[in-house]
Amino acid sequence: MNTVNMKQARERLSELVRAAERGESVVITRRGKKVARIVPAEEKPLRGLPDLSEFRASIKVKGKSLTEELLSLRREERY
Repeated sequence: MNTVNMKQARERLSELVRAAERGESVVITRRGKKVARIVPAEEKPLRGLPDLSEFRASIKVKGKSLTEELLSLRREERY
């Protein structure tokens, strides 16, 4: 893992990105303290959200919908 300061990182950004493409990690420091890291991007596809359509269909609503209930409560409060 390479370490560079902020000035070097600004001057050599393209080189640091190429290093990340090769699988290397680079730590960027400011006044000797670690502040950032350039790492290779993950190539794994992100897992999608689960399909909840069956779950939603299984929910049975009793009484008024929440929207209707809120609207009626607002009307009652006004008068």
